[in-house]
Amino acid sequence: MPVPRIAIVGRPNVGKSSLLNLIARERVAIVDPTPGVTRDRVSVVVGLEPPDPAGEPKPAEITDTGGYGVYVADGERFDDIGADLSTLTKDIEHQIGAAVETADLILFCVDCQAGITPQDLAIAKMLREQKLGHREGPPAPVRVVATKCDGPSWEAHAYELSSFGFGDPMLVSSKTKYFRRDMLDTLYEILPERHDEPEPEVDLKLAIVGKRNAGKSTLVNTLAGQPRVIVSEIAGTTRDAIDVKFELNGRSIMAIDTAGLRRKKSFQNQIEWYALDRSERAIARADVVLLLIDAESTISQVDQQLAQLVVASHKPVVIVVNKWDAVESRADQKGRPVTPERYENYVRKELKGLPFAPIALMSAQAGFNVDAVIDLAFDLHAQSCERVGTGQLNRVVREIVEHRGPTNKLGVEAKVYFASQVRTNPPMLVLVVNNPEFFTHNYERYLMNQFRDRLPFAEVPIKLILRSRARVEKRAAARGGSGTRLHEVDAETGAIIDDISPETINQAAFLEGLPDDAAAYFDD
Repeated sequence: MPVPRIAIVGRPNVGKSSLLNLIARERVAIVDPTPGVTRDRVSVVVGLEPPDPAGEPKPAEITDTGGYGVYVADGERFDDIGADLSTLTKDIEHQIGAAVETADLILFCVDCQAGITPQDLAIAKMLREQKLGHREGPPAPVRVVATKCDGPSWEAHAYELSSFGFGDPMLVSSKTKYFRRDMLDTLYEILPERHDEPEPEVDLKLAIVGKRNAGKSTLVNTLAGQPRVIVSEIAGTTRDAIDVKFELNGRSIMAIDTAGLRRKKSFQNQIEWYALDRSERAIARADVVLLLIDAESTISQVDQQLAQLVVASHKPVVIVVNKWDAVESRADQKGRPVTPERYENYVRKELKGLPFAPIALMSAQAGFNVDAVIDLAFDLHAQSCERVGTGQLNRVVREIVEHRGPTNKLGVEAKVYFASQVRTNPPMLVLVVNNPEFFTHNYERYLMNQFRDRLPFAEVPIKLILRSRARVEKRAAARGGSGTRLHEVDAETGAIIDDISPETINQAAFLEGLPDDAAAYFDD
């Protein structure tokens, strides 16, 4: 069944983001007393628990929106470089209207401690007259949520909000959890059902990361074909990680627009630390990362820090050089024309942790090479999903080691007894060896380069794990596999010599310490 949509609206700083986090049971949206923290739409799909334990949970997509009306607090109209934040008001209100257009239920948040303000009255009037967004068909039902109802002394103030004409308000406090259960039970009961066709699962999830003003939001809007996220010359406009779903050339994609980051020592408040956390989460749940580099500025420490985040995540990544159309006809500091070859050498020198990642030149604003970047992202995802059979992998490992084996000052030969790919996304290769210490960092890097040349993982991260044969055999014996030994693998067939097959090995001992789902990929 299609998931119903709930939009949370209200003036700034009435607790909309706190309400979203309360319902979702996790910190999805940034919460801070500064007005205007939420600027784009922030959505999450949650499962509402039924009042009756025997009932079935109801899924719902809940969208938090920016505060409607006065956007900035006294003394905080301008950011740290003097940009006028009030110029974002029109864009924020456009995003609010877009959320209302597609909502099946609207939660109108009002601070019961502050009482009814002129802004609240104006928003209520627009909801009644359908002046928020351009909705087709009948209006979505509206329910007032009396936020900040921290205890019994605020209940009378909360019920005054029934004067809006949207029925009795739902009382709740995100701070003290007062009336939390009652509010969730009521929300479960009034949640409407959707009757349109369900949305298909997306074919690819893209995390778009980069420093401030690299063009991330412009790229998302170009891909979506509409102003889905706010684009502004003001640095740091995007705060949360924004999910945007769209169709492109018959393929469904979810782009995750993230906050533009700067050096940690330049962070002005807790909001920027939250934004960094959201970017890390976005990378973790993406299939492929687009690391945007601003061609008009030099590669900075922030770009390098973001590259390190991507490397640590083991996610496929495309290094996207945005705004290329603005620099391709210029000259560098030595007076030479800027060419793709020279710029690639520059990127490789500055981002040394991503030597395998492809580089793409693009202009998000002009639409130059955007489709090619998406095609490349799909190709990287396909590489990351590849599986190599155990026989093929063992033959490749044998050839690599015979051509150039690890050097050992003690004169003991380093051996590889068995190799297997135990999972995908990213490809994880486990090698059972006589002693992992014989395989130095330099030799592991050599192995990685050889794997990229010989296996279908040329442009994606590879996880390599070395396991001691003695360790595996010891744990196998402890699990009832006493006497089981690993032997060398035949170079031609990939079979275990002496007919000891992989299934003879205690699988739990072989996989111990690997991810929980590794056993599902164990190739017999």
